Amino acid sequence: MLNTYDLNADHCLIARQEETTESTLASALWLDLVDPTDEERTLVEIQHRLPLPDTEDVGEIEASARSYQDEAGGLHVHSMFLHHVDDRPRNTTVAFTFTGGQLITLREREIPAFRLLRMRAKRQKGLAADAIGILLALFEIKINDLADTLEEVYTGLEHTSNLVLEESDASIEDAIDELARHEDTNGKVRLCLMDTQRALTFLLRHGKLSADHAETARELLRDIESLLPHNSFVFDKVNFLMDAAQGFINIQQNQIIKIFSIAAVVFLPPTLVASAYGMNFDFMPELGWTLGYPFAIGLMVLSGIAPYWYFKRKGWL
Repeated sequence: MLNTYDLNADHCLIARQEETTESTLASALWLDLVDPTDEERTLVEIQHRLPLPDTEDVGEIEASARSYQDEAGGLHVHSMFLHHVDDRPRNTTVAFTFTGGQLITLREREIPAFRLLRMRAKRQKGLAADAIGILLALFEIKINDLADTLEEVYTGLEHTSNLVLEESDASIEDAIDELARHEDTNGKVRLCLMDTQRALTFLLRHGKLSADHAETARELLRDIESLLPHNSFVFDKVNFLMDAAQGFINIQQNQIIKIFSIAAVVFLPPTLVASAYGMNFDFMPELGWTLGYPFAIGLMVLSGIAPYWYFKRKGWL
């Protein structure tokens, strides 16, 4: 899908409704390609005389491949956006290209931050007055969303903490599953924050930003720097709760092994007595006793009770 956007008379960002042609592509402020067809990609590439990045290029993690300036002076920034697919967090990379005062975005799916920007830009004057302004507005929405996600993770950890540390009949397996989900989300948040930090630093160095845009970029960097310690704290809390959960599992397993060990020791003396009287010797005095059988049974019971009483006295049971 290829969407084009421009400013109206009130300097609000609106979508163009007319058919996409070479003239509309040339005059639009923002070209937004969402999982574009080959024809749409070719149309944009011919109009702007630049190749659009493919999926492999967008997914590169090297700094030189994610933020760079081409020979014609165009800026290319690849940045991650966190969103949810089937209730699971996922980072999707969006390619931003600045050329001739236009912004071209390329992404494989719809992302909530873009939808929210379109809603706000329709009503708020000057929110996205130029190409750089659109990117900074998207980054601001993204950072706010990441902050909300961190709060949600922390709230979820409070519930998981109660599950692990306070509820004795809780399922440790469920707690570990929740912790794994929180760790995965927090890791994606950190990756997204660091990626955005790197993109903003690149724009400040090479983007030739206006004074207002530069100040906005610095404010966003300060916001990221304030979120990173919270992100690290969540990692520490997840690790602590994971260690605690694994410790409780080890304690439960040790209790089970302890029971089997005590049972083995308790039944060892009776087994030894039974083995002794099961030997086939020609002369065993107890075989001729009238009370020989009750004597052997009593000896086995006594030999089993004695170690149990000893363990109980020592406080091992």
